Amino acid sequence: MNVFFEKYNTPFDAVPFDKIKLEDYEPAMRRGMEVENEEMARIANNPEAPTFENTVEAMEQSGELLGEVTEVFFNLISAETNDEMDELADKMSPILSDHANDIMFNPKLAERVKMVYEALKKKGEKELTTEQQQLLRDTYLGFVRSGAYLPKEKQQRLKQIGNEMSKLDLQFSQNKLKEINAFTLHITNEADLAGLPDSAIEAARIAAKEKKMDGWVITLHSPSMSPFMTYSSKRELRKQVWMAYNTICIHDNKHNNTKMVKRIVDLCREEAQIMGYDNYADYVLEERMAKNQKNVYDLLYKLIEAYKPTAQKELDAIRQMARELEGDDFELMPWDMAYYSNKLQEKLYNINSEMLRPYLELSKVKDGVFGLATRLYGITFRQNRDIPVYHPDVDVFEVYDRDGSFLALLYCDFYPRKSKKSGAWMTTFRGQYIDKEGVNHRPHVSLVMNFTKPTETKPALLTLGEVETFLHEFGHALHEMFSNCQYEELSGTNVYWDFVELPSQFMENFAIEKDFLSTFARHYETGEPLPDELIQRIVDSRNFCVAMGCLRQVSLGLLDMAYYTLNHELDTDIETFEQEAWKEAVITPSVPRTCISVQFSHIMAGGYSAGYYSYKWAEVLDADAFSVFKQHGLFDPATADSFRQNILSRGATEHPMTLYKRFRGQEPTIDALLERNGIRPERKM
Repeated sequence: MNVFFEKYNTPFDAVPFDKIKLEDYEPAMRRGMEVENEEMARIANNPEAPTFENTVEAMEQSGELLGEVTEVFFNLISAETNDEMDELADKMSPILSDHANDIMFNPKLAERVKMVYEALKKKGEKELTTEQQQLLRDTYLGFVRSGAYLPKEKQQRLKQIGNEMSKLDLQFSQNKLKEINAFTLHITNEADLAGLPDSAIEAARIAAKEKKMDGWVITLHSPSMSPFMTYSSKRELRKQVWMAYNTICIHDNKHNNTKMVKRIVDLCREEAQIMGYDNYADYVLEERMAKNQKNVYDLLYKLIEAYKPTAQKELDAIRQMARELEGDDFELMPWDMAYYSNKLQEKLYNINSEMLRPYLELSKVKDGVFGLATRLYGITFRQNRDIPVYHPDVDVFEVYDRDGSFLALLYCDFYPRKSKKSGAWMTTFRGQYIDKEGVNHRPHVSLVMNFTKPTETKPALLTLGEVETFLHEFGHALHEMFSNCQYEELSGTNVYWDFVELPSQFMENFAIEKDFLSTFARHYETGEPLPDELIQRIVDSRNFCVAMGCLRQVSLGLLDMAYYTLNHELDTDIETFEQEAWKEAVITPSVPRTCISVQFSHIMAGGYSAGYYSYKWAEVLDADAFSVFKQHGLFDPATADSFRQNILSRGATEHPMTLYKRFRGQEPTIDALLERNGIRPERKM
């Protein structure tokens, strides 16, 4: 029997990963599509007059089997894939896209939804709850924005675009992963390890052993590359690694993404113009908090104006540090930035990330993060080793609310491997919803990261940056775990892209708070707590190079907007286009034949097209929100409960600004972010 066709018979109905076979996926997807087609046919051909219940709600509650299998499959494509899985994804993605298009372009369904929407508009929507009104609006707009009410020839072209995009998205990500996995810096001379901390050397030795090679191996995965770029005193090797990473997918081979970038951008523009918009950004931003590109550019250029003078001073200080060490004629290059900025940080604050590692052992960090959630919201975590997992590295925790009721399952997948994408993310294997019988189906949430692995002699020891990453993704997880919505389509993180990062970036604020660090940060060998004096140095250095970091994010936001505000075919060389797009925010020298666009998954294959500004938008929100906690107390129960009830539990049941103002009492301003970063904008006379 196909595992997806049976009752799971697992704790909390968890996915039985130990029983799933590769050959289960395709039949389950095809059966799922058949079932959903039957459900949609019943709705479309219902002889009764269309109502919210028999049309909109019925549609939302359909497709259960297909949703189940695709959620598992595509989550594993990111976290635990192989060539056979990738081939199946290539095969099924256009078929699934066709299936989704057939639903959205079903004229009977579209007309029934439109009739419900218009009828309730006339009645003033009093018959529906706020959440039902939101579902109706989103469902109707889904048809509108998919082109369901356009002429047939335009619908046909939109279907073709959707199919091609599904293939391009997948291939773009697969090419990037394969390019990352293809590179190794093989070190056989111990002298070439100069400057590296013991933890990085040991990790490199283990990496070599895993590849059945002598010596040491540096890869382009962050836990390997980042400490190498920060600490290696071998400039030529730093350059080699930096160039390898910054030329991913631009080589003259089958993994080159250059043509794919142009095709993706052109297809997005064409889709928007078919829908009646001048460009893709206008189409996307209509359903975002930002509303339009003017507001996005206003934010990005306000940040440039506020941060660029400080960023230039930061860069000058790094350049001066390098010349103090290397001579007055030394020319600072991008592969030098991490190395000499670390030297400057050590000089100014007597601190670097390696000093903190011994105090940030992963299991203790996990306890600290979980404990923070307990302190803020009263929830508790209990590991369950009987729940099946998709890889031995994965741990599963039952999560309980303060009243003892079951809240969620939380999967934790911490370490890098060849079968896993780089980066960090939160996803779900099952979303939250309340069924017709009133049963609240709780979510199954997954945290996927790529932290420094344990070695034969040491446990997994994190940097403070990795702790921030943990907190960030855990914030997304809380957004899912606290969800208390009627409809899965509106639950959890199914919110506007420029709102979804608020809960995650909010949690990062705790990373340098003494009251948080003191709960778990202990030396892995001696058990001694992180010294107060070292915590103070962390606090003092929190804004080290913060302006350069801001400009980096703004530059990527400008690049994103440059691509998706085009109203004509992208006919410029990609490298040239990049340099022109972000020039106002870039203060470091560019290097020929390097390119970010070809590996910029967020905006090419990750849903952030015309939306990368969201990180800075949400940073304004998170700084503003955290200022309330600072005002009332970091662990003030009333403030935490308000944040949970108004932000974390409501999903997309109301407009995000409505939810935010209910928590904050007013719209956010940039002031709290500037204050947190220590930025004092120059006053114009």
